[in-house]
Amino acid sequence: MIDGTVVALSRWQFAATALYHFLFVPLTLGMTFMLAAMETIYVTTGRAIYKQMVEFWGKLFMINFALGVATGLTMEFEFGTNWSFYSGFVGDIFGAPLAIEGLMAFFMESTFIGLMVFGWKRLSKIQHLLVTYLVALGSNLSALWILVANGFMQDPQGAHFNPVTMRMELTSLPDLIFSADAQAKFVHTSIAGYVTAAIFVAGVSAIYMHQKRHLELARRSFRMAALFGVLATAGVITLGDALGYVGAHAQPSKLAAMEAMWTTEPAPAAFNVIAWPSQSEHRNLFEVRVPYVLTPLLTHTMTQTVPGIDQIVAENAKRIEHGIPAVAALKVLSSDPTNAAALAQFDAHQRDLGYGFLVKRYADDVTQATPADIQKAAWDSIPNVFTVFWAFRTMVALGLLMLAFFVLATIFSIRDDVQHQRWFLRLAPWMIPVPWIACEMGWITAEIGRQPWTVFGMLPTWMSASSHSVGYMVFSLAGFVLLYSSFIAVEMYLMVKFIRQGPSEHGDTPAPAFGGAPAATGAMLRKEV
Repeated sequence: MIDGTVVALSRWQFAATALYHFLFVPLTLGMTFMLAAMETIYVTTGRAIYKQMVEFWGKLFMINFALGVATGLTMEFEFGTNWSFYSGFVGDIFGAPLAIEGLMAFFMESTFIGLMVFGWKRLSKIQHLLVTYLVALGSNLSALWILVANGFMQDPQGAHFNPVTMRMELTSLPDLIFSADAQAKFVHTSIAGYVTAAIFVAGVSAIYMHQKRHLELARRSFRMAALFGVLATAGVITLGDALGYVGAHAQPSKLAAMEAMWTTEPAPAAFNVIAWPSQSEHRNLFEVRVPYVLTPLLTHTMTQTVPGIDQIVAENAKRIEHGIPAVAALKVLSSDPTNAAALAQFDAHQRDLGYGFLVKRYADDVTQATPADIQKAAWDSIPNVFTVFWAFRTMVALGLLMLAFFVLATIFSIRDDVQHQRWFLRLAPWMIPVPWIACEMGWITAEIGRQPWTVFGMLPTWMSASSHSVGYMVFSLAGFVLLYSSFIAVEMYLMVKFIRQGPSEHGDTPAPAFGGAPAATGAMLRKEV
């Protein structure tokens, strides 16, 4: 048994690392294709303003990319340092997509980024455009392989547990890559990055238009961002629904937590618009409901029953009972891998092995687990309903807010009067943090909703951590928070610096030096940036 405090601190450290890292990822994913779109127009029209746009937004992209790499590399090492049992248990499967990501996607992306930045005078227009598209392809392939690995944690496909080696082993690479969860999550996450980039470009462009600086670049960038964003936001909402549909089949406990649905209701069930879930009392202390909406929303039918938490707990209790013989057989096989009786017993119960592990938290000898132990373990299979419910609703609400913003932005851009909508130009910079918050809420929903598992249905989180001391974990967590906070500070400083400077070609008003702007302009920049 690993110290519960060590497990909690390991989870906090990985959560902090992942959430910090994901502050850089969406902008990288989205900016690559926006840069490619801008450069495509430059190559086909020959208009120098579009090259200026690529160079300016590309400079901001490079700042974000460099710091994103620094945070991402560190995060991968944590699997070996803080989650050694997990790494040993699923290393054969989890390591494959990470290795492919490093060898194929990351090196591809990094190599072509160098050509994109320094190749303007060394490559032809068509060659440079091809390089920019390869950068975009590489960054999105990186996301694909990372999300394939995460998709296995959410819905383990293409693998089986070998009781002789005591490890999970890869059986089908296509099943791993093309699992429904991995593919839906990849598309959803990538398009969320496009939304993030669109709002970033629109917000910064709005600042320039509000200040009457770099107007040609700002108007064209804003128009592209508006069109890019309205399509991407509609896509991310639609595909989010598809991801929820896939998740409903793979992880019914997560779905029930997202909807704070404590009891199974006859179809069509009511939808909780808002609620105040209580994990200890197994009910909502307060809720506002809309009748008949939940069932068609989740199942796309009016007759299919959506299982509530009470039903899921009862089913999981049976799976725990069925998994106990598998755990007991595994203990025999650990000392005698050829024991025929133990192998037969394991084969009969291996589907519920992970659920058998759950009760080890309360009975080291699972064969001695009491009905009360099994019931507590069954309730452990339900994630924190309050956190998942509100993280999910925050993400959805912000998604709808961004859709409304982009619809207005598109209308104003088509009418070519966005520069006259002063209230909208003041609003746009305040929208810049919104997609980042929505992305973070999405990851909280996905990862907290998967608990108590690192690999859903197979390996509980409390078994997965390394056996460090509490002091080591406190020191390590504090170090990561300080280091990553410094990365965020560096990114903000550099972004603000180069946004203030802005582009200064093609007759635009010269950009003020960092710290050398007139007092009024400097105050507005500090307020809006």
